Amino acid sequence: MNILLTGGFGFIGQQVVKLSPIKRKVVRMGESYSGSSVHQIDTLNTTTNWQGAFTDINAIIHLAGLAHSNSFSELDYQEVNVDGTLHLANEAAKSGVKRFVFVSSIGVNGTATQQVPFSVDSEPKPHNAYAQSKYDAEIGLKKIADETGLEVVIVRPTLVYGPAAPGNFGSLTRLVNKVPVLPFGLTNNKRDFVSVQNLADLLVTCANHPKAAGHTFLASDGETVSIKDFTYAIAKGLNKQLIQLPVPLWCMRFAGKLVGKSIMVEQLVGNLEVDSSNAQEVLGWIPPYTMQQAMHSLLENNK
Repeated sequence: MNILLTGGFGFIGQQVVKLSPIKRKVVRMGESYSGSSVHQIDTLNTTTNWQGAFTDINAIIHLAGLAHSNSFSELDYQEVNVDGTLHLANEAAKSGVKRFVFVSSIGVNGTATQQVPFSVDSEPKPHNAYAQSKYDAEIGLKKIADETGLEVVIVRPTLVYGPAAPGNFGSLTRLVNKVPVLPFGLTNNKRDFVSVQNLADLLVTCANHPKAAGHTFLASDGETVSIKDFTYAIAKGLNKQLIQLPVPLWCMRFAGKLVGKSIMVEQLVGNLEVDSSNAQEVLGWIPPYTMQQAMHSLLENNK
């Protein structure tokens, strides 16, 4: 497949570029770029000019969009993550693009408090405006697929980790690197994560595999761990020592409530398991990196 990649300069996109030849990347006006050919856009919405973007393109991996942030409104998410995505897919279908790989979010399935693993058959329960926008885009893409024959593949990643990762993982990495004391000694929750290397490999597989069309995949490493074990793995990847204090869960939740960080605390100490086995069943895909192997890349990035 000749792939068009949106979000090619982002955390995940850069890993996709390392892994697979990309025919064309989408860049914003004014961004510096090198390597493969590019298509420049002003913004991502219903007015985006895609003329010429799809020449010799068979598949799109769509990573670009607004990430989860309190600085964006529901209208912002609707304009970019929903309307912009569907406009791109419609224009691609009109131009004869065969496949559209959409990077959604595990937030479409719900919050980090469920007692059983999420699966592709779980009822979607988006828990915030960002997750809702991803789910709305999924619904719209499936409609486009029915109307045009565009092969849509949806990937919902769990928390993505790796060198220079944003969000909670980046914060944890900096904390372990500078002040290696964390309060997770008594935290034995169950969470699934996915390394950026494994996610990129899955996305490229979804763009190329003949059986991927029409499927939704929950992306994970296939290793369920506690936040205690996960942060130990970060420390090992950084070649750092880590002390885990035996702080009771109720104390962390209470502290989170006091400082208005309850959601962040729950994302760390709550459960979020996924059943990602259909990726192997449908695609024969097995994550190429273990968590330990993926964490080794942190040390190189830290030098």
